[in-house]
Amino acid sequence: MPIITLTSDWGLRDHYLGAVKGAIYNRLPGVTIVDISHAIPPFDLNQAAFIIRNFYKNFPEGTIHILGINTEASIETPHTLVIHDGHYFIGADNGIFSLIFDEKPDSIFELGVLQDSDYFTFSARDVFVKVACHIAEGKPVEQLGSPKNSILQKMSFKPAIDGNLIKGKVIYIDNYENVFTNITEAFFKSVVKGQKFAIMFRSASYRITAISKSYKDVVEGEMLALFSTSGHLEIAINQGKASSLLGLKMDQPILIEILG
Repeated sequence: MPIITLTSDWGLRDHYLGAVKGAIYNRLPGVTIVDISHAIPPFDLNQAAFIIRNFYKNFPEGTIHILGINTEASIETPHTLVIHDGHYFIGADNGIFSLIFDEKPDSIFELGVLQDSDYFTFSARDVFVKVACHIAEGKPVEQLGSPKNSILQKMSFKPAIDGNLIKGKVIYIDNYENVFTNITEAFFKSVVKGQKFAIMFRSASYRITAISKSYKDVVEGEMLALFSTSGHLEIAINQGKASSLLGLKMDQPILIEILG
């Protein structure tokens, strides 16, 4: 039986997570449920998408992913099933799918599943669970809704080139307070092309002029930059909290000066 993953902004204090898990087990007692994260800031599609795009490929094909972020449906943001890379993604088409995938998904279905409840504030339990269990039971996805050609596009902020500067920003801060930027390794290499550079943030006193391979390339307490397994430029401190100690917060500018 396929795995079902849960990613949400529900937190762990309230009943939401337990209600969704209970509804799944009520339908499929033997299914495996994997909690990814429930600590995403409320309604933050960008952080949710960063997490999802960086974990889903590590699961086997056929895995079903419930996206519990800003799930209320409307005419503009219908409940949607996306199939891509052999995985199933269930959520509201509020822009999150466009932030997860760099290309058009393999298949898209606008869901027509009726919920059992008369309340319309808990779609993850009342709609997404039914869809996930339908798929997990091997039933045809065509029974869930009608195909559509596109998903709502929500453009993420891309790094820009301004003269000899690459202008980026902070897009994610992990539990260790490592700071991830929107500058990818491929983009960096295509622009810098082996030239000398300086990564700058906050003020001229914060400069990094080399890309490390691991955190231990520098002494404990020293800041560094590296390309993480996500493929994004990361600013960190060996055995330290870069976000707090360097004053780096979400959306803060990151500059790379190409020195030639």
